[in-house]
Amino acid sequence: MASDTVKVTQIASAIGRKKDQKQTLTGLGLNRVGATRELENTPAVQGMINKIRHLVKVEG
Repeated sequence: MASDTVKVTQIASAIGRKKDQKQTLTGLGLNRVGATRELENTPAVQGMINKIRHLVKVEG
């Protein structure tokens, strides 16, 4: 089951970013640098991660 999830950690601040990028971080449940969430590995989540790939670190 571990391959069905992906661990996402915010590594950069949302300050000064476009509104849609801030909303994407919020949608993933990330609200501060260092915050980590384990999410289902779905196409929707992958698309959100791709949109903010410069702000997050992905494992798994």
